[in-house]
Amino acid sequence: MPSLKDLKDRITSVRSTQKITKAMQMVAAAKLRRAEEAATAARPYAQRIETVLGNLAAGLTPGAPGPKLLTGTGKDQVHLLVVATADRGLCGGFNSSIVRLARERIVSLQGQGKTVRLFTIGKKGRDQLKRLYGDLILEHYDTEGTKTVGFEQAKDVADRLLALYEEGAFDVATIFYGRFQSVIAQVPTASQVIPAKPPARPQDAAPVAPYEYEPDEEAILTTLLPRYVAVQVFRALLENAASEQGARMSAMDNATRNAGEMIDTLNLQYNRARQAQITTELVEIIAGAESV
Repeated sequence: MPSLKDLKDRITSVRSTQKITKAMQMVAAAKLRRAEEAATAARPYAQRIETVLGNLAAGLTPGAPGPKLLTGTGKDQVHLLVVATADRGLCGGFNSSIVRLARERIVSLQGQGKTVRLFTIGKKGRDQLKRLYGDLILEHYDTEGTKTVGFEQAKDVADRLLALYEEGAFDVATIFYGRFQSVIAQVPTASQVIPAKPPARPQDAAPVAPYEYEPDEEAILTTLLPRYVAVQVFRALLENAASEQGARMSAMDNATRNAGEMIDTLNLQYNRARQAQITTELVEIIAGAESV
């Protein structure tokens, strides 16, 4: 049985841990508000650029080759999986859930005889994937030390993806990230970014007003598609940032409450041990008095 000193030291240690987890929870809550606002504000723009892309793609001349970023390479053999995670832990299963989804896709593609390559964003995803798939990692983008997510980061990633695509390093690129729903719900999501997949127009949708483009649709798409890739990457990074802070806030809240329960249990053990020690000392005093 632990001594009174051991129990007291452990209570002090758990209380210190509780203060740290509580402080981390408050910091995550403050960062979450800003990250959620940024992610929410980016969604309409990303959706709108998808709609514009779909309208332009529908207006292409049937049989025309079209831009390579839209029509693809004509093959579906080499797949590049862009796995975006955080650089820090202590955020529950946020990083692991994204990596798990990417691993399932790797197994599925390799089972179909496809070639898989990886592009990692964030330290945690790279560390988890390199244990089994280190030879598949083609490139890594380091975001460590970056305080806020900016469009410059997304453009850097997009430029690297476009350069690899032009070199023929892959045929299809899919980005994996955590889509923010709420503090307790972050959904691992996979979205194809290259070649671009415009949203399908519903059959019962209202007819779209005819547009005349100058220059033609293909020329506009050639300029728009690289920005579309950057916007999709930017949305993924913003969703990831909000999801990370939400997951960390929830994890630190659970850790704080667990520490409180542990302190209560240790206090109960301490009081029982102290009462047993006092009882033993009283028995010894009484026995000594009676012997005299």
